[in-house]
Amino acid sequence: MTQIYVGNIPYGKDENDLKDLFGQYGEVSSVKFVNDKETGRFRGFGFVEMANQDEANKAITALEGNDFGGRTLRVNEARPRAPRPPRNDRW
Repeated sequence: MTQIYVGNIPYGKDENDLKDLFGQYGEVSSVKFVNDKETGRFRGFGFVEMANQDEANKAITALEGNDFGGRTLRVNEARPRAPRPPRNDRW
């Protein structure tokens, strides 16, 4: 399973639009948009999971820098999230 980061997604698009776009290159296992925790609004990026590594690489190569709904997509293999220090909510 390969997880792909997709940035600069137009706000008017939804997860199905992204699934259709990546589906041109192979089987899409899942699509997840990232929303702001406080407002619940879409943050303009998300993740696509593809089962086949070769198909994922083809999608990354083909879609990086392409126009999608008027915005230039940023597409690359997702990196593991770096650990963050605990939040201190005290002012």
